[in-house]
Amino acid sequence: MLNIALFGPPGAGKGTQSKKLLEKYNLTYISTGDMLRSEIAEGSELGMKAKSIIEKGGLVDDELIIQLIEKKINTNPDSRGILFDGFPRTTVQAYILEGLLLRLNSSLNCMISLEVPEKELVTRLLLRAKESGRSDDSMEVIKVRLREYEEKTKPVADFYAKKNKYYALNGVGNIDNIFENIDSVIEKTKTKTQTNMVLLGKPGAGKGTQGNMLAEELGLVYISTGKMMRQEIKDGTEIGKLAKPYMDKGEIVPDEIPIQLIERMINENPHANGFIFKGFPRTLIQAYILDGLLQRVNMSVSALVEMKITTLEAIKRLSERAKTPKARSYDHSTELIINRLEQYRDKTLPVIDFYKNQGKYYAIKADGDESEVFLRLKAKTIDVFKENY
Repeated sequence: MLNIALFGPPGAGKGTQSKKLLEKYNLTYISTGDMLRSEIAEGSELGMKAKSIIEKGGLVDDELIIQLIEKKINTNPDSRGILFDGFPRTTVQAYILEGLLLRLNSSLNCMISLEVPEKELVTRLLLRAKESGRSDDSMEVIKVRLREYEEKTKPVADFYAKKNKYYALNGVGNIDNIFENIDSVIEKTKTKTQTNMVLLGKPGAGKGTQGNMLAEELGLVYISTGKMMRQEIKDGTEIGKLAKPYMDKGEIVPDEIPIQLIERMINENPHANGFIFKGFPRTLIQAYILDGLLQRVNMSVSALVEMKITTLEAIKRLSERAKTPKARSYDHSTELIINRLEQYRDKTLPVIDFYKNQGKYYAIKADGDESEVFLRLKAKTIDVFKENY
């Protein structure tokens, strides 16, 4: 998501620039002032509570503001981001915003402040009063609002400056030139949009085959920790020697090993459009680890796709694979196959719940021939792409 806070004193031109930003980036627009005026016009209970405060130039209670913001966010679940105009206006609201965006698994990209001299602000607001008839643009109220801004809102700048997310721009001049300056900041701070998928499923679900095909088709980087560890074992590396006893038994290797391999793969592909992770995370702890690995490079997991087959089908496929050159050491033992299926049930199913709770879970049927399964997986992945772009 692209989340921007447009900051500045009353009359700085936030509304004008917001219209241009919304047109370019297709964001959900949250203007607390507009929303409050709408509630007042409708005569709602919330509007009546806010009316007397606004007319005196004061700041409306945080609880009312949050109710409005959550209402607006909930009515736009498919938004590509949010533009905040007039929020946060206090450091308390800044902390509230952090929490709100965290619930959306997101954060603020930048706060852009339009700097305008007070004399110019007064001139603009008095002119606006004549044109719009807004009761909060009288000289008396203007002075109160500017004082409120200096005393309560300016500290918000320090809050985001400490996070390196605050940018002060000249708000006087040609509207288009001001917008170009705003846009350059946004492009600089915009999080790179990537699709990072986790493929999970019982052993034998076909994750490796399908993951490889999908990565090639969509230009993503395929990361199979199992494949990388088998290569390390073949090359006789230290990592391979550590992993071999666990791989031979089909057990989950110590987390330190896949962490090194995944970090290496991500670092080797800094310009990737995204990654497909096969075989990792296989435990809830590994799910947290993957989040940490991706956050270090300003990314996150976009979706988990579970490739669903029955236990009987899994046993059948693994037994058949044991007869081919693709056989794994653990495919030749019914006892080891059952052990792997039990590990999936006991340790990997909680990973699915982890991503379900984040709204990132998808599933496809993995029975049928490879081409049928691939068409299902590709269609589901394209749906994920649409949600992320």
